[in-house]
Amino acid sequence: MLLHHRLLPRLLLLPSTHTSTSTLLRPSRLPRRLFLSPRFSALSHLAAPETVDQSDNEGATHEDVQVKLPLDRLFVPPGATVDAGNQEAVSARVLKGSNIVLGPYARGDAQVVNADFVKSSVRPDDCPRDGLPEFALVGRSNVGKSSLLNSLVRRKRLALTSKKPGKTQCINHFKVNDSWYLVDLPGYGYASAPQEARTNWDEFTRNYFLSRENLVSVFLLIDASIPAKKIDLDYASWLGQNKVPMTLVFTKCDKRKKKKNGGRRPEENVETFQSLIREYFEAAPPWIMTSSVTNQGRDEILLHMSQLRNYWLKH
Repeated sequence: MLLHHRLLPRLLLLPSTHTSTSTLLRPSRLPRRLFLSPRFSALSHLAAPETVDQSDNEGATHEDVQVKLPLDRLFVPPGATVDAGNQEAVSARVLKGSNIVLGPYARGDAQVVNADFVKSSVRPDDCPRDGLPEFALVGRSNVGKSSLLNSLVRRKRLALTSKKPGKTQCINHFKVNDSWYLVDLPGYGYASAPQEARTNWDEFTRNYFLSRENLVSVFLLIDASIPAKKIDLDYASWLGQNKVPMTLVFTKCDKRKKKKNGGRRPEENVETFQSLIREYFEAAPPWIMTSSVTNQGRDEILLHMSQLRNYWLKH
């Protein structure tokens, strides 16, 4: 039976033009499943956004991507607050290479101590029934899902990688720290797979999204080394329309093609993708830039998962 969700207000409300900039911005109380609601009105009534400079983040190096984000494009997690009048304090709490504010639910349980493969399922009903919180990884077949999963758990071959896209054909559960799951889902958009197989993968993957009560968030992987693709935009839009909680994970951010050869930098592709989906969401979805080669974004993803997971467990 499909889950029915209540429509929620924005996760991040900006002060109006008549509101003091010192007002605390508080996220609304969320139910057990966290999600972003589709945009319901124009945002012309909001004040001009203030800017947060990530270059001030502790631990930044010359290799880190430095970006500036307006407050209305930050993701403020449940339980966190943002003081619009103290940009320096806000900047210190934004995870590097992301728009995610670090909140009180990010704790010392973020790091992976152990991880084990549990089972492969061909139907959502066959998935583990222990009720542990889980995070699903999904993306186009050559986006690097298995490589990212291996990077997160610091294991080279926990999830098997392949030079041939479309290897993952089941819902694969990996138990982390004996307390939560990473879930590797079939890739989409692989044209060489039989049409029947592609249809079946799409059907049971979407049924999993809509029926899995212990799904904390879907991590939608996007290849940042290439321009935005319609299939990824459509997938993000579908998740938003169906109120499925989502985090955008931009992969392959180590690949920097030279502009003189017609290439665009990963951060440029990231910005373009966000601008294209912005009209579909009333609040900015959380996003993180990653690389399985350099492990960029690994700790940030785990911290983000930690705060979402701990809030989910408490509520």
